[in-house]
Amino acid sequence: MNNKMTKIGKRFVGKVAIITASTQGIGFGIALRLGLEGASVVISSRKQNNVDDAVEKLKVQGIDAFGVVCHVSNAQQRKNLIDQTVQKYGKIDVVVSNAAVNPTVDNILDTKESVLDKLWEINVKASILLLKDASPYLTEGSSVVFVSSIAAFGPQASMAMYGVTKTALLGLTKALAVEMAPKTRVNGIAPGFVPTHFADFITNNDTVRKAIEERTVLNRLGSTDDMGAAAAFLASDDAAYITGETLVVAGGMPSRL
Repeated sequence: MNNKMTKIGKRFVGKVAIITASTQGIGFGIALRLGLEGASVVISSRKQNNVDDAVEKLKVQGIDAFGVVCHVSNAQQRKNLIDQTVQKYGKIDVVVSNAAVNPTVDNILDTKESVLDKLWEINVKASILLLKDASPYLTEGSSVVFVSSIAAFGPQASMAMYGVTKTALLGLTKALAVEMAPKTRVNGIAPGFVPTHFADFITNNDTVRKAIEERTVLNRLGSTDDMGAAAAFLASDDAAYITGETLVVAGGMPSRL
């Protein structure tokens, strides 16, 4: 844990937060930050051993962590995630929708229909269905954070359809902010390139990594701490007058005016 992380506040004491795909990478970084700020965090991923390991890592930090196996494309597992959370804590204050896949580097028009379906189902549709299950239990002043991507603003050839699904999350954020107001705020973060297992194929290549770093203003890749801090801000009462927005967290990498 770096020095910045030791100076955080306690904005989530008494709050309950669900973070999907949160046993490693950006999801775990968000869970860690929310937990260090006092939240009871409910983490999930597809494999029980990964869930157990992540829960233990959070508990060692003094965090109240609870883990549930959940493949977000499985309706019963989504419902179980919500049901177990409500059974244990009685409410939900924050939902962070982080689960995503990127199973292809094909051009969009060369991508198999089954792969297109998988991208849409996990990256977009599952976020909607998760909130559908969670919404009856969301508290007044609750918050939703979608994890989009810098790729949403300019999908690149090697990850074009993935980028398009992340573009869809920008629109979903806008639409649900209206639909869920004023009880619940809905925002998103658009991470730049962060060295995680999900991005190994990019960030482990020194040439590609250096090229990405040079595209940022800050001349470095992002960290899971960076993403956790941004998501925590949007989920907190410090962002009480912000909804329908996507915060780009990409070191100044070009996104929009």
